[in-house]
Amino acid sequence: MSYSAGDPAVSTSVIVAAEAVTGSHVLTVRGYSGTKGLGNGKSIRTDTFDVGGHCWCINYYPDGEAPEAADWISFYLLCLDDPTDALDVQARFKFTLLQIGKAVSSFKPVYSSKVCSFTKDTRHWGSRLFIIERKTFEESKYLKDDCFGLRCDVTVIRKEIRTDAATTKFVTVPPSGIHSHLGHLLSSEEAMDVTFEVQGDTISAHRLVLAARSPVFKVELFGPMKERTMSHIRIVDMDPRVFKAMIHFIYTDTLPEMDKDDTMVMAQHLVVAAALRTGMAWRG
Repeated sequence: MSYSAGDPAVSTSVIVAAEAVTGSHVLTVRGYSGTKGLGNGKSIRTDTFDVGGHCWCINYYPDGEAPEAADWISFYLLCLDDPTDALDVQARFKFTLLQIGKAVSSFKPVYSSKVCSFTKDTRHWGSRLFIIERKTFEESKYLKDDCFGLRCDVTVIRKEIRTDAATTKFVTVPPSGIHSHLGHLLSSEEAMDVTFEVQGDTISAHRLVLAARSPVFKVELFGPMKERTMSHIRIVDMDPRVFKAMIHFIYTDTLPEMDKDDTMVMAQHLVVAAALRTGMAWRG
């Protein structure tokens, strides 16, 4: 799509996707039965791991994180960055039970969080009631030989998804100077390659300019007519002043300077000349 200087400003919106970094940590619990009885609200902390330039660990509550979760296993993700007022890490995470000895494709069940804000006051988020009750878990295939695994996938959001609204202001394009440039080319008489003899007057021009501006000249100078191979062409049916004015108009889209009394008469002649000799529409 193109725009010109006269087009109005256009209001636009751009949706910028969030930048994110994802990392994973696998926790293996061996001797699960030995972790029970730790006490409700008490946790075992895993080794630390880094995702997105932040330090993390998992808190494992074998007897539940709170009284209402006493019959469940709880898992929480904890951000271990310095708890300053500036701490504000946006992240989402996923806990997945691993079936020991199985491929990744068998990972199940899963707890997925929304995007959470880890701050000085709220440094951990997690699942108080993790997927299945403890009794059901202990009878499942995920506890084997008193062992189970848990995978934690953490995605740190470095920049929030946002919509940028802006008003596009187009650069003002300066008016075309092509007619001024062609007028200078005509007056400089540089590289002219065709000459017209009009009642004794000699008028030179450029074949390509004439052909580009006039379909009649294009046929005469580049078509099958004899003028195609001629560099000197004789014009017998036109006044020299009118022909010169016509050439000037072809190059510049303007009339040459002339006396006020001559302007109307010249314009009338040019209407006829433009139609007969150039095929151009006269804009007076």
